Amino acid sequence: MKLAIIGAGALGSVIGFHLAASNNVILIDLWQEHINAINTHGLCCVADDSEQIRFLPATTDPALVEPVPVALITVKAAQTSWAATVAAQILQPDGVAYTLQNGLGNAELLAHQLGTQRVGQGVTTLGATLVAPGRVRLAGRGTTTFSATPSLSIAYAVADVFRACALPASVSTDLIGLVWNKLIVNVGINALTAILRVPNGALATIPEASKLVRCAVEEAVTVAQAAGITIGLADPVAETLAVAQATAANRSSMLQDILRGTPTEIETINGAIVREGQRLGVPTPFNAFLCDLITALEATAPLRVS
Repeated sequence: MKLAIIGAGALGSVIGFHLAASNNVILIDLWQEHINAINTHGLCCVADDSEQIRFLPATTDPALVEPVPVALITVKAAQTSWAATVAAQILQPDGVAYTLQNGLGNAELLAHQLGTQRVGQGVTTLGATLVAPGRVRLAGRGTTTFSATPSLSIAYAVADVFRACALPASVSTDLIGLVWNKLIVNVGINALTAILRVPNGALATIPEASKLVRCAVEEAVTVAQAAGITIGLADPVAETLAVAQATAANRSSMLQDILRGTPTEIETINGAIVREGQRLGVPTPFNAFLCDLITALEATAPLRVS
C-alpha cells in the first residue's frame, strides 16, 4: 500500500523514516529546506544514542504525487485546511485521510472539505523532535491506533504497514475515548512545558510543576465527564505524569513552537477544554489562564529576551 504523509514535521518525519523501510511512502511539506535535505542526503533519525539514514521521496508540490489510497495528516492545526486541500488532490476516489494530529476539531475540518467517508481518526503516542532540516529524533516510542471507520479494511491495511515497519499499531472502534485520553495528557504537558521552557520529564520530577499538571488535567477530566466521555485512564494525573517521565528528554511540540516563535496548537488542546467547558457549563479557569499565557507568548515572540 502506498501512503502519503502530509506534514513532514517532527511526527511526520519519524513516521516517514520508519515507513521508508517499505519503500511505499512519500512526504509532502511546505518547508523547502527540509524537503531538499531529505532528497539530497536522506532522512536521518536519531534514536537510542544511534542514528540511521533512509532515503524516501519528498516534495513540496502535490501535483507530482500519484494518487494514493491513504494520506496521513500530521501537520499542526493551523495547517489543517492546507492539508485537506492537498489530500483532495492526491487521494484516490475511495481513499482515506487519517488525522494523527493533536487536540480536537481537526477531523471535522478535514471532513468539511473531503467528506466524512474519506476521513479517519488516528491517535499516536509517538514522541518526536525535529532537530534540523533532514534530521529528526525519536523522543518516545508508542503505539498508533486507527479508527475502524470509515473503512475497516483500509484501517487494518494501514496498521499492517506500520507493524511491518516496526511501529506498533492497532485498529479501534472507540476512537473518541482514545482521542480524549491523549487530549487530557496533552493538556497536562504541552502548555506547561512551553511556559516553563522545560523538557517533559521536569513536570514529573519537580513537585511545583506536578502540582500545575494536576490543575490542568483535573479540569479536563471534569469536562470530559460532563460531556459523557468514557475516560480510559484509571488515574489521569498519574498517567499524565507517567507519560511525561517516559518521554523525559522530549521537548513537547508546543515548546518547540514557542522556541521557534511559530503559532502553537493551544486552541485545539487547552482551548478545546475551555470551549467544551463553556458549552457544558463547567468552569475551566486554569486552562483558560494557560491559553492566555501561551497566546501572550506567541504575541510577544519578536520582543523576547534571549
